[in-house]
Amino acid sequence: MAGGWTRDGAVQEQIDASITDELARLKARRSPVGESRTHCADCDEPIPQKRRAALPGVKLCIECQQDRDGARVARGGVNRRGSKDSQLK
Repeated sequence: MAGGWTRDGAVQEQIDASITDELARLKARRSPVGESRTHCADCDEPIPQKRRAALPGVKLCIECQQDRDGARVARGGVNRRGSKDSQLK
């Protein structure tokens, strides 16, 4: 596949790098491990025993966890293309 000034396989390398970055980000968000807290780390409300049994290492109550899950986290894009057009924007 022709890619202008890029060498063969460069586009696939960009795709692979993007997938690797996203997988690393998702692995960092794994569920908590260790001992569960009895009270929420944010609001200090009691965490129900059923939640602590279902999610070992839980630190937040349901409401606080839903607030965090709903909050959007901005991630900066990476310019892997390196062309003049993409750098000028």
